[in-house]
Amino acid sequence: MVLNKEYALTLDRQDELRRFRDEFYLPKGKWYMDGNSLGLLSKRAESTLVKSLEDWKLYGIDGWMNGAYPWFHLSEQVGAKLSGIIGARPEEVVAASSTTVNLHQLVSTFYKPSGVKTKILADELTFPSDIYALQSQLMLKGYDYESELIQVKSDDGLTLSEETIISHMTEEVALILLPSVLYRSGQLLDMQRLTKEAHRRGIIIGFDLCHSIGAVPHELSDWGVDFAFWCNYKYLNGGPGSTAGLYVNQRHAGIRPGLSGWFGSEKSKQFDMKHTFTPSPSAGAYQIGTPHVFSTAPLIGSLELFEEAGIDRVRSKSLQLTRFMMDLIRQELMNFGFTIGNPFEDERRGGHVALQHKEAARVCKSLKEMGVIPDFRSPDVIRLAPAALYTSFTDVYETIAVLKGIMQEKHYEQYENIREVIA
Repeated sequence: MVLNKEYALTLDRQDELRRFRDEFYLPKGKWYMDGNSLGLLSKRAESTLVKSLEDWKLYGIDGWMNGAYPWFHLSEQVGAKLSGIIGARPEEVVAASSTTVNLHQLVSTFYKPSGVKTKILADELTFPSDIYALQSQLMLKGYDYESELIQVKSDDGLTLSEETIISHMTEEVALILLPSVLYRSGQLLDMQRLTKEAHRRGIIIGFDLCHSIGAVPHELSDWGVDFAFWCNYKYLNGGPGSTAGLYVNQRHAGIRPGLSGWFGSEKSKQFDMKHTFTPSPSAGAYQIGTPHVFSTAPLIGSLELFEEAGIDRVRSKSLQLTRFMMDLIRQELMNFGFTIGNPFEDERRGGHVALQHKEAARVCKSLKEMGVIPDFRSPDVIRLAPAALYTSFTDVYETIAVLKGIMQEKHYEQYENIREVIA
């Protein structure tokens, strides 16, 4: 089969989700392939943000209980909307804080070293912020993170072996934290298997869903995952600085969070102003402070789109888009020194393609000048993320055509092969 523009147009005509493209503000004259770093603004998200501002304007302090989106229960209500995307019960999810704050909250709650069980198991490829947080939590407990934080090694610098991870689940491990999808390579880990193996050994396990939520369906409750956290500004298009989310399995309901704050109170008692903390029986207990209303409001509109599209259809198109992109890369680019660093199997691939090249940093600069918005990750990865709700198959075709032209003309050679300040 010849992969050309006509074939891309045929795929677009067959696309069940094509109507959602009109819901977004697409950069004019550009091909946006960075939805795994920051999703685009939708008209629905804009509308719900404006309505929330109107609530403040019209009601003042009474916005806590009045208006289109009353603030008092906002975090729990948005959490309930998020629950369907990750396969959780509504009471197990809350929209709150930022990604790393939620990680600190969860580790401070579930990391309970005792006897020989003192170590935290992570991996060497995870996002740096997660490691910084784990190091901090170990230090706060009086441990040396050099010895107590185990980071599973990668054989190829891009992917992890589940067998290797499981082999490190020893009797010394008190807690495990892993990414659902590796941020560089896009590898999707088998969360169900890893959870089962951790629990067989009596180990608490949690996942960072930042690079899977909104692109990959999850079944966290059925899998028995203990906790998870994520940002909402990538595939979920919640906007820069969007309020993050967290999940805690209901079997842990009622325990006191490691970091307590007044918005984690049981709602009927919150304004009693007593100095006795009564935690909410839901994941709402893990809130620390007042909801970030205007950082949460765009999510309401964005999640409406996901409810209409359905996460299974989103996943199906995402896999089609990345498969089409990989096929085009193999057809058009392999003679220019590129390799594909992400897994090829659908069940092992998240929502982006990891394209490797020794000149990756300067190629990314060239792509931007030519109208393609990519993402660079050191040392040599160009991440291309066609987001299912607003990326067309023609966008993917044009992206690879632009990249081929850049390589043919050596357009990238005018740039230094070093990253920008924001990579």
